[in-house]
Amino acid sequence: MLNVARGRVVLGLAAFAAPKLTVKAMGLGGQADPGRDYVTRMFAAREIALGAGYLLSRGPARRTWARFGLLVDGLDTLNGLRTRRGLPLWVSAGATAIAGGTAALGAAKVARDLVE
Repeated sequence: MLNVARGRVVLGLAAFAAPKLTVKAMGLGGQADPGRDYVTRMFAAREIALGAGYLLSRGPARRTWARFGLLVDGLDTLNGLRTRRGLPLWVSAGATAIAGGTAALGAAKVARDLVE
């Protein structure tokens, strides 16, 4: 989970600094769009907060951050499945696979924490 948290921070910082490039890399176009840049930066702030929260916490607080991450990744996965018809297949499949994979890692971590 430490690497997932680090990845969240790195991805968040990159998306916040370069929203147009982030959206283009995701296959959603690269034209100027202030509204899309705003939403991308909101996503970036969320990723930075989730990653930093996990990295800076310990014990029960870290378990709470893992659960927040699982919730967000689970919702991202559901959203990816919901919007699959409105996006190119490779965009929808890639984003949903990343969110689903991260949700699966988060679920394994939360389950392990519950057993301990």
